[in-house]
Amino acid sequence: MAEKVNIEVTSYNKNQLTQAVNTQFTQLGVTTTETVVTDPTISISQFFNEYETLFYQIPKLDETNSHEYLVKKSSEYIGAVSTNEEVEALLQEITSLRQENLDLQQTILTLQTPNI
Repeated sequence: MAEKVNIEVTSYNKNQLTQAVNTQFTQLGVTTTETVVTDPTISISQFFNEYETLFYQIPKLDETNSHEYLVKKSSEYIGAVSTNEEVEALLQEITSLRQENLDLQQTILTLQTPNI
């Protein structure tokens, strides 16, 4: 009652497998060869390496994707005052102090001049 069955097994190593079996899934109708990124996250080190590589290709000024944008976002994050605002405030203070200095010099001259 027991029947003897012969089973043949064919095994392939990696090189033989890729030659014998289509591993590109072309049978499923996929015709493009897009690279699928499974983990788009890069490390901080990789980010700065890419930044250095792309530095001169990045526009200086623009709403987004520019050095100006990076400066604004980073300044907001760390709570830094814009350098231009700081410089403008200092220039206004210098102008005010110069005017005060001129006024005081004029007062000194007026006091030193005898009234005849």
